[in-house]
Amino acid sequence: MVASEIRALFAVASRPEVVSLAGGMPYVTALPLDAVGELVADLVARRGTVALQYGSAQGDPHLREQICDFMRLEGIDAAPDDVVVTVGSQQALDLITRIFIDPGDVVLAEGPSYVGALGTFAAYQASVVHVDMDDEGLIPEVLAETIASLDRAGRRIKFLYTVPTFQNPAGVTLSAARRHQVLEICRRAGVLVVEDNPYGLLGFDGEPMRALRADDPEGVVYLGSFSKTLAPGFRVGWALAPHAVRDKLVLALESAVLSHSSFTQLAVGQYLATQPWREQIKAFRELYRERRDTLLGALEALMPPGCSWTRPAGGFFVWLTLPEGLDSKAMLPRAVAERVAFVPGTGFYADAAGVRNMRLSYCYPEPERIREGVRRLAGVVQQDLLLRDTFGTGSVRAHGGVDTPGPDVT
Repeated sequence: MVASEIRALFAVASRPEVVSLAGGMPYVTALPLDAVGELVADLVARRGTVALQYGSAQGDPHLREQICDFMRLEGIDAAPDDVVVTVGSQQALDLITRIFIDPGDVVLAEGPSYVGALGTFAAYQASVVHVDMDDEGLIPEVLAETIASLDRAGRRIKFLYTVPTFQNPAGVTLSAARRHQVLEICRRAGVLVVEDNPYGLLGFDGEPMRALRADDPEGVVYLGSFSKTLAPGFRVGWALAPHAVRDKLVLALESAVLSHSSFTQLAVGQYLATQPWREQIKAFRELYRERRDTLLGALEALMPPGCSWTRPAGGFFVWLTLPEGLDSKAMLPRAVAERVAFVPGTGFYADAAGVRNMRLSYCYPEPERIREGVRRLAGVVQQDLLLRDTFGTGSVRAHGGVDTPGPDVT
């Protein structure tokens, strides 16, 4: 476990004068906070002796039923007994990795991939092998070739980790046709799929995508979370797993935390039972759509030639590629000095890739702050282009290990 070199910079980036395009923090101000406060007070008054007591390691039974209703929006038909409630989906990911990984085992992951997952895999000494993506998500042909190559080399693949919908950090979505291909490739190879799907209901157009788990109940472990559709402060997520994996998850969870918070589980359950949560998710979608449009419009108007970026159909993130010769990690201190922050692309790879990339988040800042942040960022990029043209590209520094920022930017 290695502390990120950029943590100190993000402490500076949290100052109010800095426009942060780094943090993947939901805009919780849009929640009906008065109603949430009332339901929490009511929970303590009516069920305080239960809410403040130890609970089941698998999670509150009624909440597990509600989670099954929640997942049905993505085509998943599941039984509450196969759901394990966790402290956010991050704990579910940690437990899955603990169960499956021996040091040196291979985890396949999209390139780029979620920074919190890479930190977990590194902590358990997994060897991460990235699989390339394009605008339609994971490339099935590359996945098949990678599996075959690792098999020939005698390396043991434990699972494929994927964020197929509005991916963090790239913002792209695995197309419907490719979803079937990916499942079939993994099924033939005997590779488990770990589907991490915190953004699935935050699409800007049409109905939610059908989850991978909906089409392969035995070959997919599905990770979900209320952090993006309700609030991360509750720290309530879940894993939906085949029976044998479910049993191991419960044992691993008991050894990790004994039991997690009954209070937050019952609070989330009461929110789902008493509040118009579907309408709230719709409000989040419209809010994030406006901010996505603001960011894309500002990038189009202000960024120097040679830059390119993804155009997400939902979620929180845009993945920007800089012109040749620029280094996003080297650029970050200069950007913070100009009062704008982003996450360098190297944090989303387990190797030396991502030097020319950065993740920009549009979920938290107000639209006018987004425009100002892009204006400042464009100026920094332009300055680096002038330095490149004057002094040449120079050498790209070596990057060792997973460079993970803290939870406020994940």
